[in-house]
Amino acid sequence: MIAQTPEPPYYAVIFTSVRTEGDDGYAAAAERMVELARQQDGFLGVESAREELGITVSYWRDLESIKRWKENAEHAAVREKGRRDWYRSFKTRIAKVERDYGFEK
Repeated sequence: MIAQTPEPPYYAVIFTSVRTEGDDGYAAAAERMVELARQQDGFLGVESAREELGITVSYWRDLESIKRWKENAEHAAVREKGRRDWYRSFKTRIAKVERDYGFEK
């Protein structure tokens, strides 16, 4: 599903990852993180796709909202489990969205 974001500017956190083998609770934790993010002030939406390479883009009102999300205790614990068990590699990028446009039938 394409996230319905407001008029720019806003921010995107782009999380790109390569997983390890097996689930080991990953799917449930990923679902919980989306649920928890939706409760955070400043959260605007999320889009995610996974094949060999996973990409999740979350959208945020401002940098302070992103900082609070990173500091969330439950999110921090899941990030540590990800480093330890779920990911072979990952990269996080934060970008300011200055323009967006789209098409719908």
